[in-house]
Amino acid sequence: MSESAGSGRTGTVLAAGCVLWRKSPYSADDTEICLVHRPKYDDWSHPKGKLKHAEDALTGALREVLEETGHHCSPGARLGTVSYLANGRPKQVIYWAAEVTDGAFEPNHEVDRILWLTPPTARDLLTQPRDRLLVDALLNSLPTRGAPEA
Repeated sequence: MSESAGSGRTGTVLAAGCVLWRKSPYSADDTEICLVHRPKYDDWSHPKGKLKHAEDALTGALREVLEETGHHCSPGARLGTVSYLANGRPKQVIYWAAEVTDGAFEPNHEVDRILWLTPPTARDLLTQPRDRLLVDALLNSLPTRGAPEA
């Protein structure tokens, strides 16, 4: 049996994504997180998607962010791997923190809306509880702002 793009040897669907963030345009001390709305599932999530054949996970994560949000980003810390069943198949999604650098959203066939939200609001809006843990992982990976110099 041949492997399809985004599938590992065990039949696990391999995917990657980012917790996309920016400094708030309203307050330099605040962080905002980008969530995407997928009309096919009517859910809110972090940008992610299946890897192409032989695609490096980070390359795939950055490609998915651009495809789903229209934004380029600078990757930061790896936030971990989330594993779950999707349509009866095991799926593994590797996530990175990624700071937006430029771009503009245009609705597409996969994502019809994005929102930039404070971390608590993003946590509340995320459809899947497993995605909420990534908000905490992102915040723990960011340098502390306003901390006194040692």
